Amino acid sequence: MHDWEHRLTSVDNNRVVRPLEWGTEWARDWPCRNGYAPGQVPEDGEKYLRDYNRRIISSSSSSDEFYAYARPTDFRLERREVQVFSTREVPDPALEEKVRGTSADFLRFTSPVQTPYPENNLVNARWFPARGRRAVVLLPHWNSDALAYTGLCRVLNLLGISVLRLSMPYHDIRRPAEIRRADYAVSANIGRTLDASRQGVIDVRCCLDWLEDRGYRRLGILGTSLGSCYAFLACAHDPRIRVAAFNHASTYVSDVVWHGQSTRHVREGIESRIDVDRLRQLWSAISPMSYFEQFARWPKKSLIVYAKYDLTFLPEFSHEVVKQFARHHLDYKVVELPCGHYTTGEAPYKYMDGWHLASFMRTAFESA
Repeated sequence: MHDWEHRLTSVDNNRVVRPLEWGTEWARDWPCRNGYAPGQVPEDGEKYLRDYNRRIISSSSSSDEFYAYARPTDFRLERREVQVFSTREVPDPALEEKVRGTSADFLRFTSPVQTPYPENNLVNARWFPARGRRAVVLLPHWNSDALAYTGLCRVLNLLGISVLRLSMPYHDIRRPAEIRRADYAVSANIGRTLDASRQGVIDVRCCLDWLEDRGYRRLGILGTSLGSCYAFLACAHDPRIRVAAFNHASTYVSDVVWHGQSTRHVREGIESRIDVDRLRQLWSAISPMSYFEQFARWPKKSLIVYAKYDLTFLPEFSHEVVKQFARHHLDYKVVELPCGHYTTGEAPYKYMDGWHLASFMRTAFESA
């Protein structure tokens, strides 16, 4: 299984090694500034960001402020042609041909978190409607193309669950022209990674606003890998989410980047200047382990899926997440898949994973 994982992670040969940047300029418009005026950032970037993270995770009120937002006023459905937006060096022509001429509805709105990239500032979520008043926001994995999880969306539709499949920050149609992959979502730029995660969580909450406007009152979330991280952060800061599935779950963003197979290129760019303990402090404000107290504030049913042979979200990290769910007496179910991170997307494991996710959503909504 590990050999299979290694082969799958070697398919993408266009990963870019970038040097460490503190990225304090990304913090200019963040809340919780502790005396700094908007637009003002100090010279010592590491200390500033370390102290900032410490303030955010110090209390529920601080993290609530960090993930607060102004509700968008330009929600709209847009009909357009379906595209793949492949992240590979050489896109699969068969996949491109498969969707040629097809169209779908996409929810568009301006993200409350503004970045220097106009493409990224316009949120995109493909809409899969179904009968009934149950709906979930689905967040794909890091560097997913725009077709990933559309099959799962249709399965959920058959169960009477509508789905908004969110394009996460810097992914598919939101990807700036200067990059081929969603590198800016998780990278050697500390501040930009914080900002991308904050934006992802806030975009999720805006999607919940739109669903509420359309009469959906039973709301859930389903995230995979990086999407699972965003989903947990959203659950910890939005009481409307009553059903949550975390497809691959881990503890700290720093530990995944440092030890995970798919982030080797990120570590390569930073390890000469920083160690994992310092990195953990710099990204604690976007790590699930920082927010179990907030997560436990509101009742919800949760599913935790992890892979026994995962080389990206190491199993020991997933085990620690499960321990925290038990420690906080949360309502949860655990599934261990007999595969790895990337092999979860291969037959037969993708069908096993899909069955667990869909059956949980069906039963959890019925009893929530």
